Amino acid sequence: MKRNSLITERWGNSHTFEGNKLLLFLTCAGTRIFSLLPRQPGRSCEGSGPSSYEHRKKLSSSFSPTYLAAMGTASSMVSPGEVIEDGYGGEGGEACEIPVEVKPKARLLRSSFRRGPRVIGASFKSTASVDLEYAAEYERLRKEYEIFRVSKNNEISSMQKKEAKLDEENKRLRAELQALQKTYQKILREKESALEAKYQAMERAATFEHDRDKVKRQFKIFRETKEKEIQDLLRAKRDLEAKLQQLQAQGIQVYDPNDSDSDDNQTTVTAAGTQCEYWTGGVLGSEPSMGSMMQLQQTFRGPEFAHSLIDVEGPFANVSRDDWDAAVASLLQVSPHVPQALWSNTVRCYLIFTQETKAELDIFIKKHTSVLRRICESLGHFYLNVFFPEENAASYAVERKQEIERSSLCVLLLKSTVPSSVVEDCEEAFVKNPDGRPLVLYLRTEQDHNLNGPIRQLLERVNAADKAAKIKVVDHSGSAEEGASLIYAQLEKIIKQELLGLEVADVESKDSGMDEGCEEDSGDVLWDLHDEQEQIEAYQQACSGTTSQLSFQKYIDRLNDMIAAPPPTPPLLVSGGPGSGKSLLLSKWIELQQKQSPNTLFLYHFVGRPLSTSSEPVLIIKRLTVKLLQHFWSISGLSMEPSKILEEFPRWLERLSARHQGNIIIIIDSIDQIQQAEKHMKWLIDPLPVNVRVVVSVNVETCPQAWRLWPTLHLDPLSPREVRSIVNAVCQSMDLKLTRDQEKKLERHCRCASTCNALYVTLLARMITRSCGLLEKSLEQCLQCQDTMSLYRLALKMTLNSLCTDRERHIMREILGLVCASHNGVSESEVLDLFPEVELPVLSSLLYLLNRLCIVTLRCGLIRFQHLQAWEAVRLEFLTGGSSSTTYREKLIHYFNQQLSQDRVTWRVADELPWLLQQEEDKPKLQLSLLNLFVSQNLYKRGHFSELLAYWQYVGKDKSSMATEYFDSLKRYEKSCESEDSMTRLANLYETLGRFLKDLGLPSQAVAPLQRSLEIRETALDPDHPSVARSLHQLAGVYVQWKKYGNAEQLYKQALEISENAYGAEHASVARELESLAMLYQKQNKYEQAEKLRKRSVKIRQKTARQKGHMYGFSLLRRRALQLEELTLGKDSADCAKTLNELGVLYYLQNNLDAAKVFLTRSLEMRQRVFGPDHPDCAQSLNNLAALHTERREYEAAEDMYERALDIRKKALSPDHPSLAYTLKHLAMLYKRRGKLEKAVPLYELSLEIREKSFGPKHPSVATALVNLAVIYCQLKKHSDALPLYERALKIYEDSLGRSHPRVGETLKNLAVLSYEEGDFEKAAELYKRAMEIKEAEPSLVCGNAPSRHSSSGDAFSVRGPAPLPHAQR
Repeated sequence: MKRNSLITERWGNSHTFEGNKLLLFLTCAGTRIFSLLPRQPGRSCEGSGPSSYEHRKKLSSSFSPTYLAAMGTASSMVSPGEVIEDGYGGEGGEACEIPVEVKPKARLLRSSFRRGPRVIGASFKSTASVDLEYAAEYERLRKEYEIFRVSKNNEISSMQKKEAKLDEENKRLRAELQALQKTYQKILREKESALEAKYQAMERAATFEHDRDKVKRQFKIFRETKEKEIQDLLRAKRDLEAKLQQLQAQGIQVYDPNDSDSDDNQTTVTAAGTQCEYWTGGVLGSEPSMGSMMQLQQTFRGPEFAHSLIDVEGPFANVSRDDWDAAVASLLQVSPHVPQALWSNTVRCYLIFTQETKAELDIFIKKHTSVLRRICESLGHFYLNVFFPEENAASYAVERKQEIERSSLCVLLLKSTVPSSVVEDCEEAFVKNPDGRPLVLYLRTEQDHNLNGPIRQLLERVNAADKAAKIKVVDHSGSAEEGASLIYAQLEKIIKQELLGLEVADVESKDSGMDEGCEEDSGDVLWDLHDEQEQIEAYQQACSGTTSQLSFQKYIDRLNDMIAAPPPTPPLLVSGGPGSGKSLLLSKWIELQQKQSPNTLFLYHFVGRPLSTSSEPVLIIKRLTVKLLQHFWSISGLSMEPSKILEEFPRWLERLSARHQGNIIIIIDSIDQIQQAEKHMKWLIDPLPVNVRVVVSVNVETCPQAWRLWPTLHLDPLSPREVRSIVNAVCQSMDLKLTRDQEKKLERHCRCASTCNALYVTLLARMITRSCGLLEKSLEQCLQCQDTMSLYRLALKMTLNSLCTDRERHIMREILGLVCASHNGVSESEVLDLFPEVELPVLSSLLYLLNRLCIVTLRCGLIRFQHLQAWEAVRLEFLTGGSSSTTYREKLIHYFNQQLSQDRVTWRVADELPWLLQQEEDKPKLQLSLLNLFVSQNLYKRGHFSELLAYWQYVGKDKSSMATEYFDSLKRYEKSCESEDSMTRLANLYETLGRFLKDLGLPSQAVAPLQRSLEIRETALDPDHPSVARSLHQLAGVYVQWKKYGNAEQLYKQALEISENAYGAEHASVARELESLAMLYQKQNKYEQAEKLRKRSVKIRQKTARQKGHMYGFSLLRRRALQLEELTLGKDSADCAKTLNELGVLYYLQNNLDAAKVFLTRSLEMRQRVFGPDHPDCAQSLNNLAALHTERREYEAAEDMYERALDIRKKALSPDHPSLAYTLKHLAMLYKRRGKLEKAVPLYELSLEIREKSFGPKHPSVATALVNLAVIYCQLKKHSDALPLYERALKIYEDSLGRSHPRVGETLKNLAVLSYEEGDFEKAAELYKRAMEIKEAEPSLVCGNAPSRHSSSGDAFSVRGPAPLPHAQR
């Protein structure tokens, strides 16, 4: 069909596009026209009805046939309803008839006449050409329309996205506006309070001015009066001189005071009230403030410790991290040193013997064990002999291996035969790990008798393993009793000197009770060794639990986000059900944060079961306060009054947090277990300081309602994958594998909240893997338990059924009953005392079994329950019905009363007996036990002040009546004291009572016992004994409280004189008396005399500090250092080399570089002999020596040693090891100091790469490396390379340390210098101004403003020039 036959003569005047419809309006008269419309179902084209068709037919009939034939009609080509294909790629459509308005014929004729004569056929040809032109135009317009439509649709979608983004931005801005409004309101309130404080201060200032004017007037009157008196005295003097001349003229001899050898009668007259120009103390101060204490400790040259930073700067920054931490921790130690060789506070002596040496063992146990036990208990430790008889040793293989790992020392007793169990134990203790613990070899030989083959082979293996020759050998050929005595002598020496760190003099004083001269006892006793040890072990056990393989990463990330929230931040709540893993999460988070945030101070406390010591609120707050104070090197001013401890903790926190550069995070686990937690922990509700965060964990069911509004992190039930990981880990430890059906059963069972928590799954896995042969049966029994409590009860029943005899079952019930009824648990030695028929192998096996089932654990030497639900299960299973807690409490009361009758008042008696009597509501016996003065003394000296007061309040005695009872009891005890030792103990008791009453605010009642203590010591010891000075000091303190300054001054002077005679003029005790006298003179406004004493005290402190390390708690470090020095006298060994290295570091910290060089050189030589010259430990010693040479400006030697250390570490360590980075950094620093900048650049770049890999790209250590590299670039005039490094370092410092940290100020200052050198003066001024603002806002310590060469900023150089050379050794 021809295309041009569709359209007649010519196009009309217009065409219209509407959507995808095309309507053509033609003005040709008499032409039938069809429109090409898209076919749509259910819809017909316009004009296609019958009536329209008839109308169009009439219209078409009016045209002449000739015209129609020439033009052609639409009906001849397309009929209505026929589908028309679009040749141009369109959709096609349906032919429809369109009504057309016909123009008048006249117009057509006129147009025809104007155009001239018409030729037949011309219209057909012109119409076809027009058709082609407009078809192309139509196609072009259609394409333009499609492009236009798509572009507009894209614009609409883009506008919609922009609208959504603007909505979100609007919401965010509204939230920020609300937060700013709240902040604005808070600032307004703070401004109002500040204005109010300002007005009050102005009022006080006005009052002060008035008082000052008044004092000036009084002083003027006083001065005029004294001047008049002086004039009178001068006149009297002249009169006397005249009379004297008259007498001499008469020949009478007169006494001249200048001829006397004594200066007691000489006095110095000074102007009253004259104030020394060096005086810095306040007139109104009564006690030294925290600032003054810091001033006293930092007025001399010495290292400033950056022990909390990951980058310990200064020459010794590349000392081994472990050695540095050990050294600094020892210096900063306030708490008693906990020996690392003691597992859970117990000296465990593992004895390996044969039948031939059983006689020596029996004699040793019977005769000497009690003495060793008394020695250990007097120092707060337990002692336990561990041995397995030969006949049943094979059945306790697992227990033997575990006991050897826990043992503090091992003793091997041999003669001529060696059974297999002895060989196994010897292999484990003497051959595999000979350096793990002290070892004693007792060899009983006979004359003319050679050793047989097995014995000789065993001894050869032991000797080969003992490369350091540490084994103490006792070769004996006499009787068994003499052999036992030799064993005892060796063990006593090892326990006292190696395990407990005592010196010979200390041991003798402990044995004789003469401990009055001990410096640590001169002040308030703040710490309890056992409370701290319990917390350390609780944290370690939580970190090393079986469920530690759980991935808490999502919770850790959320915790980090919550901690990083802008202040003020309320406490963060970690909630979950019992056994959900809250303690595990917190311990893992602490462990990670301590590595990632070294500038953050973490204080944690894990609360135990209710009514235990760890849940006592006053002890918790006191421990946190002391831990906080020890990091600021001051422990003065802490009250012992329980109510004041709770009140003052927020003030201490606010005061000390302002001095700490980083954050302080306090973590309290299971805080809801504290008695009356809301009442005693009210400080949590108050606003916390800006850099303090508190994280507490609670049980969902017992969380106080007021705390539920805090930001909360809730622990969800375990996922199926986590359940499988726990079960698989337990199965792998037991070499078992569950079948597919068993795994599916477990997975189906552990789906509800009560069966998919960490504790339930762990206990379930351990129960089903406990017996391999009955695994299916155990699984079926366990799957019937729907919660942890029922599973624990099933575990107890299964354990009872697994025991062989009724006696073992009875022992298990009794032990668990005693633990449940006690205050803090029972020790293994106490269990053996209570049940003499129990053998240690049986007890060890039973405890191993109960520990594996998460029922009990050993913590601080005491058997305790692992979880609160285990305690509840034991109580429900064993303490209902016939037996109750009362029965077991009576057994414990009887046992501890027996110890009292034997004068064995240990810390265990003081902890348990009063509490048990209180639980039994036996007030008379409780009062009787409290009146045992050694019990009360033990509680007071260990800081359990609040417990002691609570017991007396329970008895019904107030403070005054309690003091009277104590004094009367002491009077009765005094009648029985006859020997010198007993009188010494009596004096100690009187002094303790006096200090106790003084702390209670009863100075009038404290005088009598302190006075009596002084009288006894003067009589029993000597008037010049140091203990007398201590009594005088305490008594003077009471008179100061009474404001009887004259009496106090006399007592202080006596104490000073005794201390000078006993210790010398430069002892710390003399400094303490001088400070007390200076404070007394300050209260009396005798400024000049006070300043003289204070100067002398500071000089003594400076001298002793240089020798000792200038930190509190050095007396404990002294013992440790001397112990290490004694170890260096032995033969070559890795331990001795490490000890020498540690001593070298300690001597350096004391500014004794010569001694440090000796020890570090010996350490290097010993390590080269033991390990070889290419061992990483040798690189450590080379590093330390190089740093020492750098300090002494011996740069060539330092460079050689650094390069040797670098070569060793490149070969031995991985390319991204931190130790390699430290060596690179300091060798680069040395190159820089010597001007070898080109050699320093690649080292700094490599150090930066290592730090980025080790610590991540956003760690402060990386920023330090960036600054160092930027400084080098600046000195090489490569400013364009330095600028991005500075900017990146600045951002890292701001994000990690805060915008006000000194490191930020140093970087800004360097950037300012760089901008100045590039000519950008405005930017330089702006940066420098901000740097100065940070520096001015930095809290500075008196006499400690200048950063020392050991400070944390020692690694970030200034861009102004080369780093200054270190000061020469003075």
